[in-house]
Amino acid sequence: MERWALVSGLRGDLDLYEQIQSDLQMRRGTAHLFVLGDMIGPNPKCDALLKRLRRPQRSDLHPHCIYGWLEEQLLSLHGYRGEAKAEKLQRQSEDSRVQWLRQAENPEHLNWLASLQFGLIELDCGLIHGSSADVSDELKETTSPLILLDRLTRLDVNRLFTARGGRQFRLKLTGGRIRSRVKDHVREQCHEQPVPRRSVIGIGSGANYTLYDPASDHVEFLSVNERTKSSRQVGGFQG
Repeated sequence: MERWALVSGLRGDLDLYEQIQSDLQMRRGTAHLFVLGDMIGPNPKCDALLKRLRRPQRSDLHPHCIYGWLEEQLLSLHGYRGEAKAEKLQRQSEDSRVQWLRQAENPEHLNWLASLQFGLIELDCGLIHGSSADVSDELKETTSPLILLDRLTRLDVNRLFTARGGRQFRLKLTGGRIRSRVKDHVREQCHEQPVPRRSVIGIGSGANYTLYDPASDHVEFLSVNERTKSSRQVGGFQG
């Protein structure tokens, strides 16, 4: 089984995307490229990047794209997401950022962006920009193990790849059990639920991306600007 490459946060930077493609071509054994959102951004080459993603060159590793938070905001501004009108972005950003988002994309790309999926399920892995709860949900090294378990359980997967925080990390839930008690007017019942070994992996953003080998469950954190980073494991949970 061949490796996956997972990237996010290109933000319209065609030059960066070409660097990542070149980097992947030098790394044998990488067969699949997943782009986990935030493809658009205030970059003059944004239109060219989207065209490249939609119509890859012959030498490219074919990209499988899902939408991210910025795409969600763009689609909201253009009426593809109900009446929200990118309220989250407008609360968090200055007027100039909202303005470039309004004018960022060639209208021909909007239908394609609207057709992208919220996430992908591959083998026992969930690939999402945020989490199974929401595209804006930011999972971190400090996130509660119970929240991580909830996000994994919603998808019924053992590994969840997320890009929203822009960080590279791997958190392991190392097994155990969750005990709960339910009391009604008749009696008290105890329940015990086994927790399988599961992981949440932050893939990074921009120049930082991740390689994953489904056969060995090995993760590599990489950057087009540096040598291979260590496949560090941050945190864990023992029930």
